[in-house]
Amino acid sequence: MTFTKDSGLVKVWVSLVMVGTYKLEQVPQLYNLKTVVAEVVNKTA
Repeated sequence: MTFTKDSGLVKVWVSLVMVGTYKLEQVPQLYNLKTVVAEVVNKTA
């Protein structure tokens, strides 16, 4: 399984990190989820 920036779970985690509910370090290591979320957050930050 591979996540992309358009995956639903990635979008949920990105929004949770952006509003401060969770920190980037708290994103689970599920396949490449943490990597993709970090890329999206760092591009928009």
